[in-house]
Amino acid sequence: MRVALLQMTSSDDPGENLATLREMLKAARAAGAVMALTPEVTNCVSMDRAHQAAVLRPQVEDPTLAGVREEARAQGLWVLLGSLALKSDPPEDRFANRSLLVSPKGEVTAHYDKMHMFDVQVSETETYRESSGYAPGSRAVLTQAAGATLGLTICYDIRFAYLYRALAQAGAQILTVPAAFSPGTGPAHWQPLLQARAIETGCFVLAPAQCGTHTARSGRARQTYGHSMVVAPWGEVLLDAGETSGVYCVDLDLSRVDEARRRVPSLTHDRVFEGPMV
Repeated sequence: MRVALLQMTSSDDPGENLATLREMLKAARAAGAVMALTPEVTNCVSMDRAHQAAVLRPQVEDPTLAGVREEARAQGLWVLLGSLALKSDPPEDRFANRSLLVSPKGEVTAHYDKMHMFDVQVSETETYRESSGYAPGSRAVLTQAAGATLGLTICYDIRFAYLYRALAQAGAQILTVPAAFSPGTGPAHWQPLLQARAIETGCFVLAPAQCGTHTARSGRARQTYGHSMVVAPWGEVLLDAGETSGVYCVDLDLSRVDEARRRVPSLTHDRVFEGPMV
């Protein structure tokens, strides 16, 4: 099973990003991929809530989703839109950070809203309050694509191991972690967290990422860490895309999932315990 991770440097212009994405999807199919995965907030990387309110759309009106559905159908390609920033349905006035799976027929077959909000102060100059602009989801999602079972997550979710264990115990073979990871935390945390989730679950972990400095026509430009990765069920890094945007393909052998879980069947070794006492 050949998958393509699309490492992007999305701007705050959804139309510009869609044009780039279409070309990358064509390149992924030409390289033999049956599934392409895009990063978090593929359609718009922006730190300006007013700008987001002006350019973002609800899912049913979103031009990026419409364009990807068309391209998936034309290419006969599964596409995981790592996430789109979308306007939510009223009465929720915050945006949704939503991962969407599109089939080769151009149909949206599953979606997942990011559960864990990135509310952190990485340093004196790097602060994020994702929950001020985005509403958290509340439902874990397992779905099928290209003969594999996928568990959908997004970026900051990677720090919450219980979600990944639940997805794996429910049958996930592949865990998706599209990201726009902070350059303040990326060098220390990105790879170890991805490897830990793969080793703990015996899953492949696919993590397409935003990279570089993102052009902003409004507000402050953002930087992201890059290093899109594929990690095997035993923990080996099969791909590290570095800091350059592009289309990166990897062949997955899903039998490695069963092999890793046979060797270390930790998913079946849960224990009920008491405490800790406070």
